[in-house]
Amino acid sequence: MNKQIKSLLIVALLLIVSPVFAQGKVTIRLASLVPENTAWGAAINRMAAEWSKITNGEVEVIVFHNGTAGGEGEVLRKLKINQIQAAVFTSAGMSAVMPEVMSISYPFLIRNDEELDAVMLKIKPQLNAKIQQNGFVTLAWACAGWIKMFSKTPVFSPDDLRKIKLGSPPEDQQMIQAFRLMGYQMVPVSLPDCLVSLRSGMIDATYQSPVYAAGNQIFGIAGNMANINIAPFMGGILVNNTAWRRIPDKYKPQLLEVCKRLEGEIESSISGFETESISIMANYGLKINTPSPAQLQTWYDDTAKFENNLVGGSTPVFNREYYFLIKDILTEYRKER
Repeated sequence: MNKQIKSLLIVALLLIVSPVFAQGKVTIRLASLVPENTAWGAAINRMAAEWSKITNGEVEVIVFHNGTAGGEGEVLRKLKINQIQAAVFTSAGMSAVMPEVMSISYPFLIRNDEELDAVMLKIKPQLNAKIQQNGFVTLAWACAGWIKMFSKTPVFSPDDLRKIKLGSPPEDQQMIQAFRLMGYQMVPVSLPDCLVSLRSGMIDATYQSPVYAAGNQIFGIAGNMANINIAPFMGGILVNNTAWRRIPDKYKPQLLEVCKRLEGEIESSISGFETESISIMANYGLKINTPSPAQLQTWYDDTAKFENNLVGGSTPVFNREYYFLIKDILTEYRKER
């Protein structure tokens, strides 16, 4: 065999085995704690179908709904070692990738959908860039509703809340620490045990998404809801860099456009579902306690007193840089209203 033929064979073999030229299907295993029969679940299924269509089947997304791939900590571990390639996370889960994310959940900082939109418009590029540096690509961000306070007795002011025991998921360490620093009686309680803990008197109140409170009958024991937004309940979809690099570049703009559109669809669906959930709970006896403008301001002023405790010192609860970035955005936004 002459040298020219040998050289051609070697080049041909390299083309066959090289990942750059390989035409094999890219499989993305996506883990989600969210039930399939929710707005998030439906959106993820649509994303999987559209990605397959756009790439002519070259990218296949297999979705593991309902937490079947494990909790957020386990899912993140699997994501890092590429056992799964993508996942849906809450803000608490996202904070394990980028702790700065939790600044969005600083209590009573961001107060409504419009303010959240203004903040995310400005900081999302920075968040995405930092997350990519840490090994992941952000496919989507979405607000899955607002965290509200559910209690056995009416809560109109911070002092009302300080008198009672407040349950919080043990994995939500930053929020537990924040509320403790502000003088609240915090009791770590897992979500599955929340209802039992309310019945037994272990806790008197809990902060929850209204959708979760309705679905798990929290309002049956904690029959009062303080009508004030504590923080947005954020969620996001991440894919690891290893899988993202395997997707042909020609498809990526269209795939990201699908995710951007789904962000809006999810938020719109969740907003309607949240309003409906509150209405249903009210029909079954939930008392909605709406604070007056003066009482609302009491919450904001009270929280402001603890700013240095929450973002000061050598080990702040929330990232100082991002907190003040968000605060500055909100200050400018509120001036224009």
